[in-house]
Amino acid sequence: MDPSLAGKLLVASPLMDEPTFRRTVVLVCGHDSHGALGLVLNRPLGVRLDALSWAWHERAAPPAVMFRGGPVATESALALGSAHPGTTPAWARPVLPGLGLLDLEQHAGTRDPAVAQLRVFSGYAGWSPGQLEVELEQDAWHVVTARAADAFDAEPETLWQRVLRRQRGTLAFLATFPAELSHN
Repeated sequence: MDPSLAGKLLVASPLMDEPTFRRTVVLVCGHDSHGALGLVLNRPLGVRLDALSWAWHERAAPPAVMFRGGPVATESALALGSAHPGTTPAWARPVLPGLGLLDLEQHAGTRDPAVAQLRVFSGYAGWSPGQLEVELEQDAWHVVTARAADAFDAEPETLWQRVLRRQRGTLAFLATFPAELSHN
């Protein structure tokens, strides 16, 4: 197996027309011989976290809404958090330096003071063993370096274009690809 893609971004190819992943940016949170798990960073659902009477809502990164993390287990919630400088929260799974998945059940009543901000996702993107590698061979995704700030971007609707634009060469050019080919 190739090296783990955990901590990388998967940027959907502009030609991907599957609605669930069309123009998505996925942060890979885990990738090993058992498969891969990621969170779609640019699909806000509009459900305000403060309306859910959730204890952590005051630390939610703007926009403070639930995000669709992917099509798997949409009845469950995952939280991605960032750490205050010099601290280490009790991550369920670290993803990048200062960034990791929180165990919402473990932290339900104890708001870890080391957590600076977070984003909550309904469901996740999951790949069975070898499935992501096949999709990469089919050029469905572009693998790029993640920035911790990508996870908390305040304008998620334009994240796909901006992540591509900051790349070099052909990938930067893909940011200009029209959303609808009929508009070309």
